[in-house]
Amino acid sequence: MYVLFEGVDGVGKSTQIEMIARAHEDSLVTKEPGGTKIGQKLREILLGGDFKLSARAEILLFLADRAEHYQKMIKPNSSRLILSDRGFVSGVAYALANDASLKIDDLLWLNSFALEGKFADKIVFFEASETLIKKRLSSRGLIDAIEARGLKYLLKVQECMKEVLKAHKFNVLYIDASEDIATINAKIENFIKF
Repeated sequence: MYVLFEGVDGVGKSTQIEMIARAHEDSLVTKEPGGTKIGQKLREILLGGDFKLSARAEILLFLADRAEHYQKMIKPNSSRLILSDRGFVSGVAYALANDASLKIDDLLWLNSFALEGKFADKIVFFEASETLIKKRLSSRGLIDAIEARGLKYLLKVQECMKEVLKAHKFNVLYIDASEDIATINAKIENFIKF
């Protein structure tokens, strides 16, 4: 089962992925961008801040990572529980946040192409208030090029993520990121039961 953990930075995705992975020893933990060797290089380009990419170039690099990630990580491990820190929802949402002229359906088509039509089986979406995101990001210290775009930008991305999830009938568990870790974990475990 291919499960995406989606939400902006600082909402608790990584914490929950670690907890779920410990409970499911045969699970595969991966991330986008950066789940493959080429993905690690693309992650450096995308998040390192050394390059000022156009919005469409950024989309295409994320899609290149997604296609490679699917081929090297998701497809060959489809019989396992795959826990991915981000995926196509983030890709579409960040693209929409960067360029309002883009259409969700067009972006989903591009992602479907990259994923050979295989979207995630389940999506866990973490939503957080402005206050919570600000608090968690300030406690993290070093920020990447995306986080450096600011809190308002991340809130816009979060709204775009919700639009993507509502636009199509994906199997989604909505999580209030302000809930305690154990409660969130129990909800996710129940959601991903085989």
